[in-house]
Amino acid sequence: MATVSVLVLRAAGINCDYESVHAFEIAGADRVDHIHVNNFIAGRTNLSEYNILVLSGGFSYGDDISGGKVLANELRYKLLEDVDAFVDAGKLVLGICNGFQVLMKMGLLPQTQPGVRKQEATVFYNDSGKFECRWVYLERNPDSPCVFTRDMPETIYVPVAHAEGKVIAESKKVLKHLRDAGHVALRYTNPHNGNGAVSYPWSPNGSIDAIAGLCDETGRIFGLMPHPERHIHHTHHPRWTREPSAREPDGLYIFKNAVQYIRLFL
Repeated sequence: MATVSVLVLRAAGINCDYESVHAFEIAGADRVDHIHVNNFIAGRTNLSEYNILVLSGGFSYGDDISGGKVLANELRYKLLEDVDAFVDAGKLVLGICNGFQVLMKMGLLPQTQPGVRKQEATVFYNDSGKFECRWVYLERNPDSPCVFTRDMPETIYVPVAHAEGKVIAESKKVLKHLRDAGHVALRYTNPHNGNGAVSYPWSPNGSIDAIAGLCDETGRIFGLMPHPERHIHHTHHPRWTREPSAREPDGLYIFKNAVQYIRLFL
């Protein structure tokens, strides 16, 4: 079995990195390092030492220009060869909230044309016009190849915290491909509405097709706006004293799936 080595990338303004480190530690990773992007740009550290790359939530570089754009440009124009080699080696990439924005804006997601680094979708301001901080229900797409969501419960409960979370595709053609090829790994859902209609606040941002998370065609690159690292202990649940659960905390499945995949397949 492979040794699971996780890199949680740091940059100015990222503020969910320690939670991501902790999530992978309790998910069973053998090594979890927490290193600033400048170390890789300067060549002091090599991405090839790791088999899971994590881009955490926060406000990288103050979200100047737009959410995640500056860090996306750093990765695309200074480290793209290293990132491409990492992906081509069959390794995993996870982007959470700001990290999802980064993956979208550097062209790693959704990649409707494998290997083509072109931005085909973006994450825009919430329809509500304000920062949304609330717990949401997510529905897993059973037809998605996403490594991170395999064998999860059909519906999970995790928090969101963002002002720019609305997923928009550049065209109807791209949106159709996202649906048909299984790129949509997670959708916001209203568990109390049997007809499947999802409106605010169940969908906190107004994403097209209620998209909460996307993967590439391999299922190995995955990004989502909600924060699974904020529901990895039972006591994280806002109603944990009134609604005890025998199953694992919902966010933990995503991290355990990643660790298990590396052990079994890399």
